Amino acid sequence: MTSRLNPYISFDGDARQALEFYQDALGGELALNTFGEAGAPGAEQVADQIMHGMLETPAGFTLMAADTPPGMEYKPGDNISVSLSGDDDAELRGYWEKLSAGGTVAVPLAKQMWGDVFGMCTDRFGITWMVNITGQ
Repeated sequence: MTSRLNPYISFDGDARQALEFYQDALGGELALNTFGEAGAPGAEQVADQIMHGMLETPAGFTLMAADTPPGMEYKPGDNISVSLSGDDDAELRGYWEKLSAGGTVAVPLAKQMWGDVFGMCTDRFGITWMVNITGQ
């Protein structure tokens, strides 16, 4: 898989409804994973909420979204991030190093419970980036 760049939107409990709306508007295939399916610790009260959703459309659009997890603040207006994902470890780690330099790392780039390597940072200009390396 080549690396891809796409928007990632955070919602306050209504990510499923929003993604179904976008699917109706844009078409395409929608994949949804809940906090409960992932076995996220302490997520019993949000087990049916979306931990990760992805819409891929026939036009080539990719939109990712999730509900804000427990313990994280939902901030309307600050709820869109940029996601970089793929399976080229060296390429994506290089992007991570450059994007996180001089910024703030919220989630260090490391293997996560879903099996991929993932990190989240805010760059020195205030933009939040998520890097996900599959197949690690």
